[in-house]
Amino acid sequence: MTGHAIREQAMPTGHLRARAPLRISFAGGGTDVPPFPQAEGGCVLSATIDRYAYGSLTPRPDRRVRIQSADLGMTVEVDLDRDDQSAGGLDLATAAVRRFGDRAAGGYDLMLRSSAPPGSGLGSSSTMMVALTGLLGRHHGVALDDYATADLAHTIERVDLGISGGMQDPYAAAFGGFNFIEFGDRVVVNPLRMPDDVINELEVSLMLCFTGTTRASSRVIDDQTRRVNAGSFEALSGLRAQKELAVTMKSALLRGELRYFGELLGEAWKQKKRMSPLISNDRIEELYEIATQNGALGGKVTGAGGGGFILFYCDFTRKHRAIEALEHAGARIMEFSFERRGLRTWRA
Repeated sequence: MTGHAIREQAMPTGHLRARAPLRISFAGGGTDVPPFPQAEGGCVLSATIDRYAYGSLTPRPDRRVRIQSADLGMTVEVDLDRDDQSAGGLDLATAAVRRFGDRAAGGYDLMLRSSAPPGSGLGSSSTMMVALTGLLGRHHGVALDDYATADLAHTIERVDLGISGGMQDPYAAAFGGFNFIEFGDRVVVNPLRMPDDVINELEVSLMLCFTGTTRASSRVIDDQTRRVNAGSFEALSGLRAQKELAVTMKSALLRGELRYFGELLGEAWKQKKRMSPLISNDRIEELYEIATQNGALGGKVTGAGGGGFILFYCDFTRKHRAIEALEHAGARIMEFSFERRGLRTWRA
């Protein structure tokens, strides 16, 4: 195990549940992707919302693990006494199971479900890994604090499986709430103390617009990484601007300067697109133009780019017009509330 993990007595037989919140990112995305944070340090401003990755675990008497993914419509079985098996499409879950492998423990059934599909830009894959880490940690009697949970979830996904991506998502899911997260030699999560009035006004001013497609974030991230390694002026300038914007937008939030925050969201999108030509496309640009022509002050794609959700900021009195115009263009709108708590596990 990694991080602050402590072996405890395993939980008694029974159903275990876990829930971890998905996140929206406001600025700084990409500065958490190696090699940039190691070279220059990165920072991300994000918040978790009331959409979740869920997991359920039920012990069984044999040495098999049955993994069912409601999102992918797949079910696989893993023999804990064999180390040479692939889950055939559920490799994330299998990798977590292997990490927590205990030769003295029995098998179990896992049921997994998420409020958003992989590639939505809401950090769903990493959030599911956090939910799994919390679920399996509790089942095996391993106490993990928020940092250790996020670190282990990141290690399984990025190191064990070699999936390209940043570091922000597991920390957002584990800690929950509004956070300014710094990346360098180590990760530091700085929770933001936000007044209720500011949070409530932000909720009614923001909306998520689904572009109609999901995407493989690793393709976009790999292209960004190639450009950074090649010393691309545009990519590096975009990343440096993202860092500055994350700091400025944090200040705007803490001061309750929400109109300014909405305008900065648009500037964050402008700078994000400099990092890779794969981040935007014709459909995203079409929806962005429709939203801004109908009252949105600014917006940005919430994840790596290329599809998924666009986050828009609109004055409440004009928001309904933007929603109507986007829906008329075939987009699906999702309003949400913020989730102030991170990973939760409990016994049913």
